[in-house]
Amino acid sequence: QVQLVESGGGLVQAGGSLRLSCKASGSVISIYTTAWYRQAPGKQRELVADITSGGRTDYADSAKGRFTISRDNAKNTVYLQMNSLKAEDTAVYYCAARRAITTQYAYWGPGTQVTVSS
Repeated sequence: QVQLVESGGGLVQAGGSLRLSCKASGSVISIYTTAWYRQAPGKQRELVADITSGGRTDYADSAKGRFTISRDNAKNTVYLQMNSLKAEDTAVYYCAARRAITTQYAYWGPGTQVTVSS
């Protein structure tokens, strides 16, 4: 099993940037498909971006061109670089992982709050 812990959230002005980190322990993160999800108050949780074990990335339309997901295998960490932040990006951001043979994300971090002031 893998344990995930997010960090890097905080308060930022609109137009600013943040980099979120998802540190994995207990297993090698590179064997999983890892995703960033977010959940804003009163809204459903939504997928922001994911990266497969082979390094292929995919993004929600709201994230394309502004966010970048990446992985540092040596640090066993997945990142989400967020640029040109908007007020609507305000949410709790979660890191999640699954094995390629499954469709459900079985492993989740506790989340980190991102607040973008307009």
